[in-house]
Amino acid sequence: MTGKTFDIIVYGATSFVGQIITRYMHEQFADGSISWAIAGRSLSKLQQVSDEIGLSGVEMLVADASDEAALKAICDRTKVVMSTVGPYALYGDTLVKTCVSTGTHYCDLTGEPQWIRKMQLQHEAAAKKSGARIVHCCGFDSIPSDLGVHFLQSLAMEKFGKTCDRINMRVVKMKGGASGGTIASMINMVKEASADAELRRELKDPYSLCPPDHPFSARQREVKMEYDGEFGGWIAPFIMAAINTRVVHRSNASSGNSYGTQFLYEEAMATGDGSRGKRAARLTSIGMGAMMVAMALPPVRWVLEKTVLPKPGEGPSPTEQMEGKFDLVFLGTTPDGEKISCRVTGDRDPGYGSTAKMLSQAAACLAKDVPADAPGGFWTPATLLGDALIERLRAHSGLTFEALSD
Repeated sequence: MTGKTFDIIVYGATSFVGQIITRYMHEQFADGSISWAIAGRSLSKLQQVSDEIGLSGVEMLVADASDEAALKAICDRTKVVMSTVGPYALYGDTLVKTCVSTGTHYCDLTGEPQWIRKMQLQHEAAAKKSGARIVHCCGFDSIPSDLGVHFLQSLAMEKFGKTCDRINMRVVKMKGGASGGTIASMINMVKEASADAELRRELKDPYSLCPPDHPFSARQREVKMEYDGEFGGWIAPFIMAAINTRVVHRSNASSGNSYGTQFLYEEAMATGDGSRGKRAARLTSIGMGAMMVAMALPPVRWVLEKTVLPKPGEGPSPTEQMEGKFDLVFLGTTPDGEKISCRVTGDRDPGYGSTAKMLSQAAACLAKDVPADAPGGFWTPATLLGDALIERLRAHSGLTFEALSD
């Protein structure tokens, strides 16, 4: 990609997470190792962000999410576009289309499986032709899950000479708040599913993001409130499992079924042992189910949007972001019954403080570390960025990846 002015353009720099990313980019790449700019639909808002953070010499570019010509002008100047403009199902189509047509690499924070599948069906052939590398899900959904599985499978190959055909991820700790943008994406997906029976069927398919010719047929278990004897405590459904499991299965499909054609993967919240853990698991399960039902009912959803849920542009405070954290444990079993485990942790709230660092380093990895001969197409974080991104996250993003003893 010769003749590009920038390595990365942050598109959506004025959004809630975009501002966190812009501040992190300013701090992380002050040495000039990455050339970057910010972009959005309002020059005045971009200038406000620039002034508040104290950016100097960072160019500001203006483009509306529906303005293909303006987006092309941005793509023509950069190797990578990093997008924070969601809900992506409402605002992301034109940018992906433009990146694909211009051969510009792209990464984002989406956790919207229905939109990712739509983009794959519409643009994957063209991306392979143009050389554009498209990497969705580069935040808390789904980098810790996707790279955690990748890391554990590498450990299994090193120790046993084979990969695990079953991995269970348990969320041991998670502290952090939700933003209005995340809530808006969830509400939009529920709205779409409520009106589309085919989409409802698609959202039940754990392999929906895999290529159409994938060979997978193993029945993936639906996690319910129960006692997990292997982990030693009660578990409950984890809201991010819906997107994370699909990304992990696509990584398997995209790596030549390296995890096996009967690979099983599940995620759950670990709530502890004893009566206290059981009560927490029950409350988590009931609360999650009630929230999904409420979002599916238009009158209740309207009340929640107007009175309870955070609005776009709102989210956790800087203090809440700093005090947040996450701790995930992965338990793997090989076809011969051998056991292995690892842990992935983050030192900020998962949805924003850590996500901002993850997406920024994914974009840097995409711009600097991917081999020049890597083909275009729709990739996952594990299959395109893999070990190089793990090293970046360890060094610069407060994440740990560590093997656990028995």
